[in-house]
Amino acid sequence: MELKPQDLLVLLKVAAHPPQRWTYAALGDALAISASEVHASVKRAVACGLAVAPARGEWSPVRPSLLEFILHGARYVWPATPGAVKRGVPTAFGAEPLASQLTAAPGEAPVWAHPTGSAKGPTLAPLYRTVPQAALADPALHRLLALLDALRMGRARERNLAAKLMEAELMRFDSEGEAVGHATR
Repeated sequence: MELKPQDLLVLLKVAAHPPQRWTYAALGDALAISASEVHASVKRAVACGLAVAPARGEWSPVRPSLLEFILHGARYVWPATPGAVKRGVPTAFGAEPLASQLTAAPGEAPVWAHPTGSAKGPTLAPLYRTVPQAALADPALHRLLALLDALRMGRARERNLAAKLMEAELMRFDSEGEAVGHATR
């Protein structure tokens, strides 16, 4: 069984909203893909260890495994290369959380081509065709997808910062969807 780009999109959507329980249909609607494709994505994610399904109809991402794959494998499986300059939705270091921490010259930050986009820059093929639409509807998902793109295409400095931010985003919740607090000494 081979992972597909939409599998990572499905995993990131659920990871972005840990307390929420999703039906395949609701997740499909939120990502503009069919419920059957969501179901197939979950099956592939479970088969490769990026998700667990403790009971029929229930599943959740395995956050440490997902993080490891995103940090060390995604850029090799789905490399990103910039294209022509167009209007679109900011991604990578052009979107939060990186945009406020890195400076980019106007028109330098990558975008996913989209007619209602708010920026102009070199285009980056999204991980999956519905990514711009899903990101526009969900700021938490947009953050994770932008970090993923920085990891897929960025220079060393951008990748290092994106890796730290991705770890903070993904690992701040436990398997029950509860925020993980940090004890102070």
